[in-house]
Amino acid sequence: MRFGIVLLCVLMLFVGCEENTKNTNLSEGMWLVELDVMDNQVLPFNLKVVKNDERGYSMQIFNAEEVIDLDEVEIRGDSIIMQTPVFEGYLAGTFTKTIMHGQFIKESLDRIVPFTATYGTVNRFETKNDSASRNVSGIWETYFSPDLTEEYVGKGIFLQEDNKVTGTFRTTTGDYRFLEGVLDGDSLKLSAFDGAHAFLFNAKITDSTMHGIFYSGNHFKEPFIATRNDGFELPDPDSLTFLNDGYDKLAFTFPDIQGNMISLSDEKYQDKVVIVQLMGTWCPNCLDETKFLVDYLKSNDDIEVIGLAFESAKTKEKAIKGIKRLIDRAGVTYPILLAQFGTYDKQLAQEKLPMLNHVLSYPTTIFIDKKGNVRKVHTGFNGPATGKKYTEFKTSFSTLIAKLSNE
Repeated sequence: MRFGIVLLCVLMLFVGCEENTKNTNLSEGMWLVELDVMDNQVLPFNLKVVKNDERGYSMQIFNAEEVIDLDEVEIRGDSIIMQTPVFEGYLAGTFTKTIMHGQFIKESLDRIVPFTATYGTVNRFETKNDSASRNVSGIWETYFSPDLTEEYVGKGIFLQEDNKVTGTFRTTTGDYRFLEGVLDGDSLKLSAFDGAHAFLFNAKITDSTMHGIFYSGNHFKEPFIATRNDGFELPDPDSLTFLNDGYDKLAFTFPDIQGNMISLSDEKYQDKVVIVQLMGTWCPNCLDETKFLVDYLKSNDDIEVIGLAFESAKTKEKAIKGIKRLIDRAGVTYPILLAQFGTYDKQLAQEKLPMLNHVLSYPTTIFIDKKGNVRKVHTGFNGPATGKKYTEFKTSFSTLIAKLSNE
């Protein structure tokens, strides 16, 4: 109910401004956007606004090394909608020359996060100390929701210069993207926003320990603890998901966005190395993998790729629209099939692929040889934010594809 009221208000703002053709001008340059999460905490990210003459405005979101271009910005009067690329999430509200107020909205999940944006503020986080008393650079063995049934393991990878900190947390299902923040005295603050997820990590630091809270938007939080451990590594991502006893092949039939039923038994996939990608258009790690696959296929056209989309969109029509958007924005050249909509529940996904022991993560990548046998199942994706691990993945991927292609 709350979501419907807010969305109606956004639409009424735009309708009410249709006759006002004179737009308020946004100040060009850097803005600081702050999302209101839980416990009176704010999640900041940096936004750059550029005026493009008659084409209106374009914007860029910054997360450490990541730059996200927003080229779908709609303004009517003093109302604005900023659509993030690929993902369904958007920022909507009203503005003056130097202030914005509004909501970050994800319709399929009925999630609304209020935000305020201020022009001219460059620093992501305010700091009370000019220099850091500690240094978090290195590897941290991390446990989220420790001692609870929901406990899971992560690997913190951080680099600190003065009091600025960048890095990420890897988990068995993927990474937490490009985190950026500060170490202010003994307080670590990190955030990331990409249009799909809004992450905030707050922690207290000693020389060897970290105790903190992880916030995801304003709908979820959990504690985490970490200790320095330069030799720590996560479980092998190639060992977590596998075929159940009695199976050596994958089988499915799902529709593409034109409604054509596609199956691994189709002639197109016979005597070919095939990669099957379990993914969703709502998933940043999946987008990282999709971009990698698109780039790989530009110079390696002897393999086939099929995406199986498990969508949170509430209707089939909206799910197909999201897939089309991903295909167009990411330049996808392989078919993405609609495997599920209305939820991305992993148990339901596994029921559609009963030969797998479970679906633990999006993405999950299945490597199939020319005889149709499953040779490897890779859980999660180490994206560009993981640095060395991303490089290692690319090397391992190319080596395996070369081996399968030469068999």
